[in-house]
Formats: sequence, C-alpha cells, structure tokens
Amino acid sequence: MAETKKLFIKTYGCQMNVYDSERMAESLGGSGYTEVSSPEEADMILLNTCHIREKAAEKVYSELGRMKELKIANPDLKIGVAGCVAQAEGEEIMRRQPAVDLVVGPQSYHRLPDLEAKARKGIKALDTDFPEEDKFEMLKARPKVKRAPAAFLTVQEGCDKFCAFCVVPYTRGAEVSRPVDRILREAEDLVDRGVREITLLGQNVNAYHGTGEGGTWGLARLIRRLAEVDGLERIRFTTSHPNDMEDDLIAAHGDCDKLMPYLHLPVQSGSDRILKAMNRKHTAQDYLRLMERIREARPDIALSGDFIVGFPGETDQDFEDTMSLVREVGYASAYSFKYSPRPGTPAAEKGDKMVDEDVATERLYRLQGLITEQQKAFQNEMVGREVSVLFERKGREAGQMVGKSEYLHAVHVTDDVEIGEIKRVRIVESGTNSLGGVLVS
Repeated sequence: MAETKKLFIKTYGCQMNVYDSERMAESLGGSGYTEVSSPEEADMILLNTCHIREKAAEKVYSELGRMKELKIANPDLKIGVAGCVAQAEGEEIMRRQPAVDLVVGPQSYHRLPDLEAKARKGIKALDTDFPEEDKFEMLKARPKVKRAPAAFLTVQEGCDKFCAFCVVPYTRGAEVSRPVDRILREAEDLVDRGVREITLLGQNVNAYHGTGEGGTWGLARLIRRLAEVDGLERIRFTTSHPNDMEDDLIAAHGDCDKLMPYLHLPVQSGSDRILKAMNRKHTAQDYLRLMERIREARPDIALSGDFIVGFPGETDQDFEDTMSLVREVGYASAYSFKYSPRPGTPAAEKGDKMVDEDVATERLYRLQGLITEQQKAFQNEMVGREVSVLFERKGREAGQMVGKSEYLHAVHVTDDVEIGEIKRVRIVESGTNSLGGVLVS
C-alpha cells in the first residue's frame, strides 16, 4: 500500500490560483498525498503565490519564516513555493529562505510530482521554465469524486497587453488558449461529478482563441457550445479586457440563457492621460460606450470593475475623472487598490512621479466610499425581487443554506433545500455582504 502523506496548500490571489491549487493537489494525490486543513498537520506545505498585490513577495517571505519554525520542529517537513512569486523570484526564494525545498512556476506545476520526489531525497528542486508541452495534458486525469456545485475551469492563460503596472506577461507568459475539445472534456467531467456552474478563467479570458471544429473559436462560441452540455446550468467568465469584448460576446449576454448576467470588466482609471500611461490602449469613452452596448444586450446585468488610484503622475483631475466614470457606470461591485510598483514593469521606473502616500490613501477612501454606495444600492434594489439561487453550502445558523444568485450575490434562506439545487428565491432583506430570502413555492 502506498504511503499516505499529508498536504497543506495555502492559496493567494486570483481564482486561477484556486484552480491551480486544485490541480496541484490532484497531481500530488498520485504520490500519496491527501489534503489537510492546517500546516501543523502537514508532511508538505505548498504556498501558491500571487504577485499582483502590494508587497506580495515580502508577504511570502514572512509566511515562509513562520513555516520554517514548523520545519525546525519536524525536519522531514517539505516546503514548496508555487505561483507567480515563484516564477518571478525562484532562485532568490531559495537563497533567502533555505528551508524551502522546491520552487515551481505556474506553467510547470504538472512536474510537481517529480520535484517532490527530488525534495524527498534531499535535492533542492527549482522549475520556472515556460515548457513547450501543454501542462493540462500532462496532468493526471481528475479523480472521480463528487464536487461542490460551482467550479473554476481555466481556458486561457497569459497576457499580451503589457499594461505598465502589471507583471502577468512576465510571470504567466504570452496568451495561450486551450483547445475546445479538452475544455469540453473537462467541463463534462465536472458536471458528471455534481458541478452545475462553471466559471471560465483566464488572465485575459475574452481573448480566448482556441482550436476547435472548423478553425479558431472565440469565447462566445465556446460559451454557446458549453451551454449545450446537459446538467451544466450556469456559465460565467473572468477576467476580461475591454479591447477584447467582441460583438458576439456582447450578444451572448442577451441570448444565451446559461450565461449569467454578471460581468467583471476592469478599466483601472477614468482619465485618458493615465490610461495612456498605463498602456491600456482604450479611452474612458471607449469603455463607457462599451458598457452602454453591454447594457443594451442585457439591461439587468451586474457590472464589476478594477481601479488603481495613485498611479505615477495621477493628478487631482485625473482622479476626479475616475470618480466621474464610476458615477456614470454604476457598479454592482468593484475592486480598488493603491498603486504599488512591481519590479520589472515600466511603471516601476517612474519613481519621480510617485503620488504622495497620504494623497493616494485619501483618494482610495473616497473611491471605495462611492463604490460601497453603489454596491449597497444595487443590493437594495434586489429586495422584493425573485432571483435564481444555486445553493452551495450550509450557513452559520441552524437550518440555514447559502448560495449565489445569477448576479453573484450571496443569498441565504432558512428552509429545506439541498446543496446543488437551484431554486427561485424572493429577496426580503439586504445585509452588508449578502441577501436574505425565502423560497418561492
């Protein structure tokens, strides 16, 4: 009988890292690992890192310092670092933290079992290549175990946009799309194991251009084909770029019933001057016209976005332009951050144009205040309406069940409903981050 070992994975950052962590755990399952919920129990700890947020690398080193203490107590413990920080700082991680046994980049994690085997023999293992082989095809078949009703599925990786603030092109590489048949195969497998909603993932997912029957397919054609899969009831996708929002994808929001009325479409700034400095290759008006067309196709759509404040050279007027854009769009939700330089990106070289920290902080508070107002307003508009809810888990209170509406709101009811069921719910209250409802007979 194979030795049973315990694996703890800590996942940072985006949904794609969540998907990657699942695949890493499945990959190591063939080496005898089962997942546990705490690092103290583990024979191997894997940090799946993200390089997008401020001081991402330092946070990883801080976490590694804590993990080092566990290794002192248990010398057989193996520690690995995966993801985008691993890709960007592989050798530096090994140098700064000798407790690390293996480092693997996001394009190489299909080689994780071999790296783990080396680490078990006391050999430091580093792999941050961009391999020629398709990592998804090299991974073992996914185990036939029941799944939660909502799942992520990566269809596209990498980015060719080279926004001035972003490290993704350097850590994830150029845009690559998975073939249609392999995506369909994985989607059908997920549905067979209980999945009813799939979110298609990509660093720039609406740039999808996978090989399928008759040539190259765009994201809209892929979505329409996935909508034909029996048992798959809901489809979402994230994250997108405004310049790749093609006509057929906009139309799909109006005529594909299984495509949910929620769209995350980052703009980053409302100032044309800052958008140009960011190398976004669109203007604020381009984005606003696009939002109008999307709302024409699906008037009730919930819109989400990303914003960076304090980008080098941002003036008070540039920031007010961003506030103006937010007011005009009216977001259901949005994410906003202070600019922080990513080593190796063009924006990081503009140190002489950095915005004062206190000014950037004040702008962020103002922007987040406006976004919160809009989010509350959108939630409050749901009260009295009927929505469709996919129930995913038990709630904190006795008898309570929690799921997500088509608009991605968390919705809770106290009623007799099973995980995986989709039910009509009438919303009766709006809380801070969720909606309360009752089942519709």
